[in-house]
Amino acid sequence: MAFAKVLKNKAFFKRYQVQKRRRREGKTDYQARRKMCYLDKCKYNAKKHRLVCRLTNSKVIMQVVYPTIVGDMVVCQANSKELTKYGVPCGHKNYAAAYLTGYLIARRTLKLMDMDEDFKGKEECNGEDYHVEDEDEGEKRPFKAIFDVGLTRTTKGARIWGALKGAADGGLHVPHSNKNFIGYTASEDKGGEAEYDAEAHKERIRGNHVKEYMEMLQEEDPTKYEAHFSKYIENDFTADNMEDAYAEAIDKIKEDPTHEPKEKKEITNTRKGNTIAPSEGSEYNRSIKLSLKQRKAKVAAKIAAAQKKLAANDDDE
Repeated sequence: MAFAKVLKNKAFFKRYQVQKRRRREGKTDYQARRKMCYLDKCKYNAKKHRLVCRLTNSKVIMQVVYPTIVGDMVVCQANSKELTKYGVPCGHKNYAAAYLTGYLIARRTLKLMDMDEDFKGKEECNGEDYHVEDEDEGEKRPFKAIFDVGLTRTTKGARIWGALKGAADGGLHVPHSNKNFIGYTASEDKGGEAEYDAEAHKERIRGNHVKEYMEMLQEEDPTKYEAHFSKYIENDFTADNMEDAYAEAIDKIKEDPTHEPKEKKEITNTRKGNTIAPSEGSEYNRSIKLSLKQRKAKVAAKIAAAQKKLAANDDDE
């Protein structure tokens, strides 16, 4: 039998260092982040903005941020749950919702920067290639942000590209190409021209893929249709009015992209010992923080009780 060399020995574990917490949790790709945040020394303290897109199981979250020594500072934020205000009450995590969220944060950011009148974005959202930096409208340069996808897989036709397309159509300068969009076909021959079908991308932006799936289920399996699209049925968001709702949402976002904060609930808490009773009616327990003197006394009491129990056992023997 051949000898097997032990690689993971004591010296290995003495030098082993774990990854940073956010990398272990699968939240931050530090290699990509360094490249996106890198700034020349001659541009010290300049703001290098990123358009951050994150997908959850229920919504699409987008932010415009810039890095500082103490951490990222958020300039503007939008999520797909806000689309209820613009006539899209459900389906907040599909491709069309991602596009509308990108469009919303673009218009909201430009309005915050007083640039919404200078850069009005694409007039008709038809899926065609659009770059705001190509338009020479005035003296101002467009608001530039680098697209940050985090650890999301950048496969062709992924929802993050819908969010990117929405932000670009909304008037933000986000450097990109259309090779990851729906409808893009690479050339078969080396050096040949690629093809981009804007109509196919437009159908995905308007939620046509969801509409077709709803119609198919409605005909073939009504029980499954009622289970899968219960929120759609509850809000009367059907396959017939879906495409028009997405088109109207874009017009409503153009009119008023501002965020309306929720009203704060005026709740007062009453404490009796460890029990806290809010004015709304519920109760919960929170232990009172002990002082150093009280903690030491508690430890001393435990030691005395243990010694007393040990002495009692010795007497019995």
